[in-house]
Amino acid sequence: MFSREATVNNQVGLHARPATFFIQKANEFKSSVWVEKDERRVNAKSLLGVLSLGIIKGTSINIIADGADEEEAVTALCDLIASNFSE
Repeated sequence: MFSREATVNNQVGLHARPATFFIQKANEFKSSVWVEKDERRVNAKSLLGVLSLGIIKGTSINIIADGADEEEAVTALCDLIASNFSE
């Protein structure tokens, strides 16, 4: 299991379009991937799950992966967040 904290800094947070990009990236990996915010953990490959966390600008989240490509998955998702979803 591998995890890392990331802070969402794009204008709309992890909502609608950015959440779709996030989920598409998470689905590129074989590992199980979760997003954790305030003691709630959801599947990072589920749009409804990610949207249910209500992640807004400035929110810190944990990205957790478990599997063959866990480090690559977490690093790629953190990089996507750091790039502000290329906005």
